[in-house]
Amino acid sequence: MPPTPTNPQHGRMWTLVIVSIGLFMVVLDNLVVSVALPSIHRELGASIQSLEWTVNAYVLSYAVLLLTGSALGDLLGRKRMFISGIVLFTLASAGSALAPSMSVLIATRALQGVGAAVVTPLTLTLLADAFPPERRGLAIGVWSGISGIAVALGPLVGGAVIQLSSWHWIFWINVPVGIALAPTAARWLNESFGPERGLDLAGLGLASAGLFGVIFGLIRSQTLGWGSVEVIVALALGLLLLAGFVVQELRTSDPMLPMSFFGRRSFAVTNAISLAMYFGMFGSIFFLSQYLQNVLGNSPLQAGVKLLTWTGATMVVAPLAGVFSERFGPRLFMAAGLALQAVALGWLAGEAQLHQSYISMVLPFVLAGSGMALVFAPSANAVLASVRTDQAGQASGATNAIRELGGVLGIAVLSTVFTGHGSYASPQDFLHGLVPAVWVGAAVLAAGALMAVALPFTDVRPRQAEAGEQPSGHDPLEAAAAAAA
Repeated sequence: MPPTPTNPQHGRMWTLVIVSIGLFMVVLDNLVVSVALPSIHRELGASIQSLEWTVNAYVLSYAVLLLTGSALGDLLGRKRMFISGIVLFTLASAGSALAPSMSVLIATRALQGVGAAVVTPLTLTLLADAFPPERRGLAIGVWSGISGIAVALGPLVGGAVIQLSSWHWIFWINVPVGIALAPTAARWLNESFGPERGLDLAGLGLASAGLFGVIFGLIRSQTLGWGSVEVIVALALGLLLLAGFVVQELRTSDPMLPMSFFGRRSFAVTNAISLAMYFGMFGSIFFLSQYLQNVLGNSPLQAGVKLLTWTGATMVVAPLAGVFSERFGPRLFMAAGLALQAVALGWLAGEAQLHQSYISMVLPFVLAGSGMALVFAPSANAVLASVRTDQAGQASGATNAIRELGGVLGIAVLSTVFTGHGSYASPQDFLHGLVPAVWVGAAVLAAGALMAVALPFTDVRPRQAEAGEQPSGHDPLEAAAAAAA
């Protein structure tokens, strides 16, 4: 049975553990496959295009269905849908491990993305429901740290598994975790629903199709170039459908994503900052991890180990950022985090050379990891503070979709910069492309930092008329600080 009201703290801790493990699983699989591609190529005789789609199939279904996952959680029950997502992800992982051909592997990877799209936004929603606002900061800090760790551990876990066994085990390792997690979630999570409303089928279809067009176009631009007819048509249709989605949400009485969210400066600015961070940082990580291998001669496992300085900083700083952003507000933390990441990337771009020592990279790695942690938890806090608790699912789905879009856009744009100045032909050619690409990532992060400073959050509290609450005369972050004091 679920935790009883007489022991709420116990139940909260179980909720934090469960959603953190679920988040770790799905974020890790976003990256872990990349280092296994050579092994998959040798065993299944895959073409370059099909290898790309083992990664892209996951990213595409994941990013497109994040809004859908949060909407279904609100309607059918967040606990129920979280468990369903874990079960689907686990079954798809087993299917990927057993895949006899590339077509089956691509299909099961897409199903993994569907499961991940259901799980990811509900992890934040379940946390928001379990923890009162004055105790939410540390929980979100841990949740954010887990996400950052999964991102950085992807290459390490993939490299270790490939070196010790075979590529099949990068999928098998999910199975026992999922088998244990689903019944644990059924035992300890409390069921919750969003506000009573119908399912906005028109909005659901327009959002899914529009995001599919945009993200498909961005993914294909990395192979075909921005001038390809396929890319132009996909992007144009996607943007047109997303415009139709906005019109639909403004007209319907039961929107899946209320456009009023974006009228709240804290929500709009936080999502713009998240887009900038995922664009700049994850676009750059895509090339920096390859730099460690293609230029400096590290194996995938060695590269993953060396990135642990990045990961460790994220793990240490994220919980602290969650607590202190509640006390002092999120804006300065996010501005400082983006600025640190911009400095770190500029440092790495300025120092990059054919025979760079790892010691010279440690400090910028620590700065980058710390900067990411300073954004993760405060941005989640800012998003939750800008909406009612019963709207957390909608807000979380939108924020995660925007982040994924930023990451895909960053890789696409920085890939264009890379190919315009360099190539994979030799380490020197790779270096020629890497440096300007990382500088562009640093510039986007710097712009995000300026945005955070220049646009203060004036409405972190949901509008009283919408929240159905009496005006209190003070900011909820100030109330949290008073409670903490």
